[in-house]
Amino acid sequence: MSQKQGRARDSAIDDRVLAVAARHLSRYGYAAMSLSAVAEEAGTTRQALYRRWPGKADLAAAVIATLEDEEDRDSPATDPFTALVAELADFQRGVSMPGRLSLVGTMLQDTTDPDVRARYRARVVAPRRARLLAVLETARRLGRIDAEADLEVALTMCTGSWYGRELAGAPLPPRWPERTAALVWRALGGRVPADRHDAAGDA
Repeated sequence: MSQKQGRARDSAIDDRVLAVAARHLSRYGYAAMSLSAVAEEAGTTRQALYRRWPGKADLAAAVIATLEDEEDRDSPATDPFTALVAELADFQRGVSMPGRLSLVGTMLQDTTDPDVRARYRARVVAPRRARLLAVLETARRLGRIDAEADLEVALTMCTGSWYGRELAGAPLPPRWPERTAALVWRALGGRVPADRHDAAGDA
């Protein structure tokens, strides 16, 4: 006798729940995010939500798993400086998405589930740092920056300047990716390509 098949999972419900959960996670933080409130706003039941994600940590992890998928990257540039500018421009687009900066703050809170925080670092932070490091290592290998350049500190400078500006409440500088890339490049002993001086401004 054939077994009775269950109902097919409704991907539309999944998408609605994840979108609502992302907003709540960014707005209220992990500790205050309510699964009941998420289910109600998404137009489903708490039971249906639990069938998909057994707990809050599972739902938050599912939200994080969608973050990198939202970013639309161009093919990597062959010139290291151009690649650095492109990577920083991509970072700016991602962190400027609605609620994304608040989500970064949520991941720094002690009340956020450690596994959720670890997943965020592995899914979002680590890949970005790996791509930036690969660009800087290529530049060093090609002799575009000093052989003894401190890439560990430079790596943090690349994106850290954005968060420092946000914490200070400072306006976004024009051409932030180009100017930041030029500043980091020069700090590492490199010379900004002649055709990029205008774009990089006086940074």
